[in-house]
Amino acid sequence: MADKLIIVESPAKANTIKKFLGGNTKVVASMGHIRDLPKSKLGVNIENDFEPEYINIRGKGDLIKSLKKDAKNAKTVYLATDPDREGEAIAWHLAHILEIPEDSVCRVTFNEITKETVQSSIKKPRKIDMNLTNAQQARRVLDRIVGYKISPLLWKKVKPGLSAGRVQSVAVKLIVDRENEIRNFIPEEYWNIYATLLDNSSKKEFEAKFYGKNGKKLELHKKEEVEQILSDIENGKYIVSNVKKGEKKRTPAPPFTTSTMQQEASRKLGFTLKKTMSVAQGLYEGVKIPEKGSVGLITYMRTDSTRISEEARAVAKEEITRIYGKEYYENRYYKKSSDAQDAHEGIRPTYINISPESIKDSLTTDQYKLYKLIYNRFLASQMSAAVYDTINVDIDVNKYNFKASGQALKFKGFMTLYVEGNDNDQDDEENTSIPALDVGQELVKKKLEPKQSFTEPPARYTEASLVKELEAKGIGRPSTYSPTITTILERRYVIKEKKQLVPTELGEVVNKLLTENFSEIINVEFTAKVEDEFDKVASGQEDWKQVLRDFYPQFEQEVEKVDKELEHVKIEDEVSDIKCDKCGRMMVVKMGRYGKFLACPGYPECKNVKPFVVTIDVPCPVCGGKVQVRKTKRGKNYYICEHNPESCNYISWNKPKVGEEWKPEENEKDKKTTRKVKAKKKTKKTKK
Repeated sequence: MADKLIIVESPAKANTIKKFLGGNTKVVASMGHIRDLPKSKLGVNIENDFEPEYINIRGKGDLIKSLKKDAKNAKTVYLATDPDREGEAIAWHLAHILEIPEDSVCRVTFNEITKETVQSSIKKPRKIDMNLTNAQQARRVLDRIVGYKISPLLWKKVKPGLSAGRVQSVAVKLIVDRENEIRNFIPEEYWNIYATLLDNSSKKEFEAKFYGKNGKKLELHKKEEVEQILSDIENGKYIVSNVKKGEKKRTPAPPFTTSTMQQEASRKLGFTLKKTMSVAQGLYEGVKIPEKGSVGLITYMRTDSTRISEEARAVAKEEITRIYGKEYYENRYYKKSSDAQDAHEGIRPTYINISPESIKDSLTTDQYKLYKLIYNRFLASQMSAAVYDTINVDIDVNKYNFKASGQALKFKGFMTLYVEGNDNDQDDEENTSIPALDVGQELVKKKLEPKQSFTEPPARYTEASLVKELEAKGIGRPSTYSPTITTILERRYVIKEKKQLVPTELGEVVNKLLTENFSEIINVEFTAKVEDEFDKVASGQEDWKQVLRDFYPQFEQEVEKVDKELEHVKIEDEVSDIKCDKCGRMMVVKMGRYGKFLACPGYPECKNVKPFVVTIDVPCPVCGGKVQVRKTKRGKNYYICEHNPESCNYISWNKPKVGEEWKPEENEKDKKTTRKVKAKKKTKKTKK
């Protein structure tokens, strides 16, 4: 009989914790949830005050038997599932299954899996927090009601197997709205004038940009305006009217939250949100390191706080001053967001003395990359600001004004270690050189260049920028960003093109139906308001069932109304110009798992289907035929001649360009690379 039984969520976490606890202690894993709402029906008794009808998850019968047996043979049972709402709910379900009284002091949590934290947490168990549990129940039940009541309408009107969701549908709406902005965008013309000027004393040239007239800013929108200015200053003298020297500081970004970690891993490492969270989970639960055993390398990775413990600060100070010198250290506290839960610290390494390089051989490539990102971000957050010398110069020529500015990095500070990325893929501030100039000095004009430009539409969302937008609008919480975006990609409502999220025709049809008929629910304001309600439940300010009581009556009326209104609405399939070669009907365009295909409208009498072929307006570089765009099963585009393989061998990953010569040997390299990647994957699987 074990003195203690500790139940965690995953085997990796169990292995890490085992080594920290001596004596007769057994650590086992629940493998995530063990009870949930049934998939086959709504599973919520609306008439009985929204009581959830939980069942044991199919396939977990043997595990539940084993857990019951272990609990019966232990003197004390501790439920040590993850330290968030989801983990609290799993602990509550475990307590129910194992018949542990609700007021039992059985709950322990670890914000980091280190020996000190695990041992001290086991000594301070608490009761299950029903406020956190009920916040999770409120989310689960409300989302189940929305999904299971609206999804059947999509099955009737669009296609079977589709789903709607409170958060996922708003995410799709944001992406579709952005696409419509881009489509409807009308470019506006604007002009800039650039002067290349020479300082005679230093013989250095620099660039100044047109600002305005008589000190007032002027925006240039027409060529005629530009020509007039060029005429007015053609023979003018360029005189320095003001020189302002200064200093600028750039401060480091705070330690990672879930959202900022996902954004930065997407920008810098090219990771999807799903991959980032999977790799981070492994780093949190423990990695086997020679002579140390299984070590949890980072703190809990689902958090919206940037708070850092004083112990971690002290260790960071020691490490920074040791490696870089005391002038590189600055004790920093970051302002808490008004919406942050602050239950956990920001994401940081658990052991500063375990540098990424020292354990590189023990980590997978992805683990090393993400650990290094987290490690460097945390250390940089406690470092001194970078300092730039700046110079701003005003130059007058015949009542018109030009401006030039420059900066030079004087002290690198935190930028020695880490620079935060952005959505423009620019990681650093450039040094721009301006010579030392004096007021009243005349400069030599070397070149005057007008440049026409046009305003550009807003950029499509990437995974990183969509997470940023969801967080800014209060939609979802740290645990929901990854599953939300994964779901809309898996449902093919959205596809990825060069990292950008693009709505599919299916996504646009579903979005139109939902936003036109459920505008009260599928909108940003409602979704953010509900998140606030869940937060109030978590803090004990609101009853979780009251949230459902307030929501459901109007929602039910809306569903019934929409169901009746849509009875006579039929969404017509797009008719193609291709005849069915079996029955002669004109084939229609359908949406399948991997995109569009052609089908005979005579189904089920005629079941003929054909691939939907998209062609581009560039002829085949080999034979001049039409080039088709096709997709691999993973959704990657490739380009192939319509005559391949009968009379032409053209096929390429890259879109052909007019006049471009195709080299078969380059395409062969692509094929070889693909074969090597597949071979490596097979080898890894075999080793495992």
